[in-house]
Amino acid sequence: MTIEQLPLAGVVLLGDDVAADERGSFRRNVDLADLELLGLDPRVSQVSTATNAVAGTLRGMHFQVAPHEETKTLWCIHGSVLDVLVDVRPDSMTYGSWCSVTLSAGDGRAVHVPPGVAHGYQTLVDDSTLVYLISAPHHAESARSLLWSDPTVGIAWPLPVTRISDRDAEAPQWPPAH
Repeated sequence: MTIEQLPLAGVVLLGDDVAADERGSFRRNVDLADLELLGLDPRVSQVSTATNAVAGTLRGMHFQVAPHEETKTLWCIHGSVLDVLVDVRPDSMTYGSWCSVTLSAGDGRAVHVPPGVAHGYQTLVDDSTLVYLISAPHHAESARSLLWSDPTVGIAWPLPVTRISDRDAEAPQWPPAH
C-alpha cells in the first residue's frame, strides 16, 4: 500500500496493491495493520455504501463531534467523484483549510479521514458509488454539517449542483458548530 499525506493533518491518500493476470485482478483496498503502523485509526464499526445516480450530486460536508467522533476510510467502486475535506479542528494548524482529490473506480485510491475533518463529495459522472469503512456507529445528536457553498471556506466545486439533500443545502456556515 502506498501512502500520500494530503495538505490536512492526518488526512492521507492510500494506494492499493493489485495482483493482475489473465483472469482479472485482486485488489487489497485497505490494510488496517498498515493504518495502525502509521498511527491512524484502523477501527471499523460499520461498512457503508453510498450510491448516486446523477453527475453533479453533492453530499456533505459532514462530521461528528465528541464524544462520538468517527474516522472514515473510503473509495470509489463505480464512477468518479471529487472528494473534499475541510479541517474543522480549532487547534489544528490547517483549521479552516480544505483539500480535494478525485477518486475513480479502478484507480485503487482511498482517502483516510480523521476525526475533526468534514467530508463531502460531488459526483463527476452518473452512477457513482463509494464504500466507507467507519470507525464508530452514527450518532445523530453528534452529527454536524458545514455549508458546502460557504464563501469563507471557498470550496471550488467542479460542476453545478444537480442534487443535494435539504440538510446539506441548509447546513450552517463557518465556523462549524461543535
